[in-house]
Amino acid sequence: MLIRNFSIIAHIDHGKSTLADRLMQATKAVSAREARAQLLDDMDIERERGITIKASAVTVTHHHKPGSTKDQLEEDDAGALEGEAALEGASDNAQGQVYMLNFVDTPGHVDFNYEVSRALKACEGAILVVDATQGVQAQTVVNAYLAINENLEIIPVINKIDLPSARVDEVAMEVEQVLGLRAEDCIPVSAKTGQGIAELLAAICERIPGPRAAVMKQTRALVFDAQYDDYRGVVVACRVFDGGLKVGDKIRMIGTERKFQITEIGKRTPKPVRVQSVGPGETCFLVAAIRSLGDVRIGDTITLDIDPATDALPGYKPPVQVVFCDFYPATSADAKGADFENLREAIEKLVLNDSSFTFVPVHSEALGFGFRCGFLGLLHMEIIQERLEREFNTEVVQTAPTVTYKIRMRDGTVMEINNPSELPNPGTFEEVLEPICKVEIIVPNEHIGAIMKLCTERRGVFKSQQVIGESRQMLSWEIPLAEIIYDFYDKLKAMTSGYGTMDYEIVDFRMNDLVKVDILINGDIVEALAVICHRHNAEYRGRLLLKKLQKQIDRHQFEIPLQAAIGGKIIARETIKAFRKDVTSKCYGGDVSRKRKLLDKQKEGKKKMKSIGRVDIPQEAFMAVLDQGDE
Repeated sequence: MLIRNFSIIAHIDHGKSTLADRLMQATKAVSAREARAQLLDDMDIERERGITIKASAVTVTHHHKPGSTKDQLEEDDAGALEGEAALEGASDNAQGQVYMLNFVDTPGHVDFNYEVSRALKACEGAILVVDATQGVQAQTVVNAYLAINENLEIIPVINKIDLPSARVDEVAMEVEQVLGLRAEDCIPVSAKTGQGIAELLAAICERIPGPRAAVMKQTRALVFDAQYDDYRGVVVACRVFDGGLKVGDKIRMIGTERKFQITEIGKRTPKPVRVQSVGPGETCFLVAAIRSLGDVRIGDTITLDIDPATDALPGYKPPVQVVFCDFYPATSADAKGADFENLREAIEKLVLNDSSFTFVPVHSEALGFGFRCGFLGLLHMEIIQERLEREFNTEVVQTAPTVTYKIRMRDGTVMEINNPSELPNPGTFEEVLEPICKVEIIVPNEHIGAIMKLCTERRGVFKSQQVIGESRQMLSWEIPLAEIIYDFYDKLKAMTSGYGTMDYEIVDFRMNDLVKVDILINGDIVEALAVICHRHNAEYRGRLLLKKLQKQIDRHQFEIPLQAAIGGKIIARETIKAFRKDVTSKCYGGDVSRKRKLLDKQKEGKKKMKSIGRVDIPQEAFMAVLDQGDE
């Protein structure tokens, strides 16, 4: 049986998951009765949002007849769409060959690039899906270059050709112009109707190379994913490059030096199916009674304990977290300890299923004990919080996200901070370096002026402009990361009526005139609300934030001053008025001194209450830092 390993990559919402559904139906992996939309998206969040978050690996079989006519291929696939799942019993014959197709449906959003790079590492080819109505988008370019850097065979696919607004020939020329892939090699398909799927399967079998030959007799398998199961422990997904694995083998993790015994090996077809052994070029999942979360590392190499391999396979570069925020358990004071441990356990389990975010314990005087977590982007942060609340029943208080800054100290050393509260005293360092991103934006011609203005307002530096087709252009800018992680993407979509797309990567850290703006509530500094921004925008940002806090924080029995300060200098102030009882209502006349005595007594009570009172800060107040726009 011949093996083909490939990934399906594309920009978000270009039809990857639908194409994966159709490939499984065309290869008889699922019957018409079992089929459903987004079959590989297991999480409720994925199905509700219509996006792929986790890469999903699937093994199917396909009987390919070289030189078959288009009518024969379509006839075979039509039978596959109507028949029951029949993955076993296929055999080679003179008229064709049985292929084992191992493919991965990957995410499309820029925040989940790490999932794409991991999947490509275990493949020899890639299916690059491009929407026939939208054309080449920002993430299309990025994913294509990820595959090119891995020396993979790329098959460009023009999807959604059944739509009336499809521009098949024009989009094929965009693929050739921007990516360098021949327009003639593009395969037009409709993942919705099944048109062109037969030609795509033929191209997969004929154009994607098979796995390389084993270079050593010792076993080496690359761990490209892992999930925690409460009953079976850690379930490891791996791709075998050399040697083989079978049930009962005692294995060793080369990176962690831990040893385990395999109790189960299986493949997802897409239902899990147990097998006794796997050989070179195959992908599988294995269970080996791995109970400790720290015993598995994504990118590690599995070998046999008897006659082990000495050299590990090339793993993955560790993901670079660019957005940081704090998670605290949202609990009452008498249950903080228990809920903190529940949050720790939930995060430890989740970090194995998603190894691209990090966490370290932190403490805040306002919120107690929690965790400072690092993410690949704002959507990634939002998904992690939602998964913590849904899958582990933990209520989380989240602070506003920040980015990493580098501080050059006076002694020449450089330190990194992920939280504005970690910024040293002004006299102890020379300069603050902020992360600069290369941002590539693809927009229609009529919206270029608005996007130019948006980027300039965010301290962007224009780099280049490239024509893509007749109606769109790609703009390249360098913009500070802190200026794009909040609402930049939302404004881009709004200004371009949804047709603009972007991708970004950190290219440098540069010095700028940055200051830390502290927020004082009732005279006390709230570290979780501090922000680092450009000195030119400090007063505006501080005053805007105080106005938002004024609306979010409820009135109390005493007056609450809200202040923004740079060091010891107050740059902005707002006041939340106190509730006030009319204590003079019972005075119907007499000398004015009676009313004055009651008012003075009330004033003293308010003053005492202000000195000992505590301000309750809601979760919405911490997220007020996010919105940089006007009221």
